[in-house]
Amino acid sequence: MKNRKIKGSLKNIGLIPAMLILLLIVMVAGTAIGAVYVPFFDTFKIILKNIGILKNATFSEGQEPIIFLVRFPRVLVAALAGTALASSGAVMQGMFRNPMADPGLLGISSGSGLGAVLAIKLGLTAASMYFMPLFAFAGAFIAIFVIYILSYQKGKVPVLTLMLSGIAVSTFIGAITNIILTLSYDYQVKEFLFWSTGGLDGRRWEHVQLVLFPIIVSVILMFVFSRDLNILMLGEEEARSVGLSSGKIRTILLILVSIATASAVCVSGAISFVGLLVPHIMRLLVGPNYKKLLPASSIGGAVFLVACDLVSRVVAIPYEIGVGIITALLGAPYFLYLLLRSKKEGGAVI
Repeated sequence: MKNRKIKGSLKNIGLIPAMLILLLIVMVAGTAIGAVYVPFFDTFKIILKNIGILKNATFSEGQEPIIFLVRFPRVLVAALAGTALASSGAVMQGMFRNPMADPGLLGISSGSGLGAVLAIKLGLTAASMYFMPLFAFAGAFIAIFVIYILSYQKGKVPVLTLMLSGIAVSTFIGAITNIILTLSYDYQVKEFLFWSTGGLDGRRWEHVQLVLFPIIVSVILMFVFSRDLNILMLGEEEARSVGLSSGKIRTILLILVSIATASAVCVSGAISFVGLLVPHIMRLLVGPNYKKLLPASSIGGAVFLVACDLVSRVVAIPYEIGVGIITALLGAPYFLYLLLRSKKEGGAVI
C-alpha cells in the first residue's frame, strides 16, 4: 500500500521533470563545491556566460577557469557515464529477465582494462590523453565480439550461453592483464590501479567530445526499443506470438549496450554497480514498463554518478577517493540485499 502511494505521488508531480530538476541541482552543486568553493548562483552564471547565453558578467579572478575548464566538463563526463551505465543495466535486466544483470556480464570492463594496461605498458598515455580511452574502447569491443561469436548458435544468442561465455572470456582477459601488470614498472601498475578503481580526475572537454555522440545516440536508440523490451520481459512464447524476432532484437540491443558501456568505461574506468543499483530502484518507483523505466534510469544514473563523484571529491579533502569506490560502497550492500531477498522468495529474482 505504501509503495502504491509513493508511485501515485510521483506520477502526480511528474517523475521525469522532477528528476531533471534534481539533475540540474546536483550538476550545479557538483560544479560549485570543491577545494575552492564558488557560490551556486555564480557557478550557474559562469556556465551560462561560457555557453553564450549570458553576456557582460564578471566574476572573481580564477573562478571562470575553475568552473568551466576543470569542474564542469568533469561533471558532464560523470552525467554521461552514469546515463550510459544505468540505461545499459536496465536494458540488460530486461533482456536477461533478471534485475541482478549488469553490463559487466558482457566482459566490457575486463576488455577495457586490458586495453588500458596495454596503453600504459607501451608508454602511449604519456604521448597523448586520447590513447588510454581509445585503447580501452577497442579492448571492450574486442571482448564483446569474441563473447558474441562464442555465444552465437544457429541465428540465436542464448542468454545462458552468453553469460557463461562472458564469465570465461572475462576470466581469461583478466589473466592476461595480470601477466602484463606483473611485467610492468611500479608507476605503470599504480596508473592502471587508479584507472581500474574508477575515477573522473582530470576529465576535460576533450573527454566530453570523445563520448558525447556515441552515448547520446546509443541511449536514444535504446528508448526506441522500449516496446520490444516490454515484450521480451514476458518471455519467448509471447515474443513469438506477436511476431517479434527476439534473437535479432537482442543482438541489436547488445550492440547498443556495448557502445554505451564501452564509451563510459573508456573515460571513467571500471565503475561498478551503477547499472545494477539505479535501474532496480527506478523499477520500484515507476514499475517495469520500459517506456518509463528507461528514461527514469538514464536520468537517475546521471544524478547518482554526479552525486557520488561530488562525495568522492569532498569527503576527504585534500585527498580524492575514486568514484568507483563510492559506488561500490553503496552498491555492494544493496546487491547483498537482492540476493537475500531472492533466497527468501525461493530463488525468484523478479
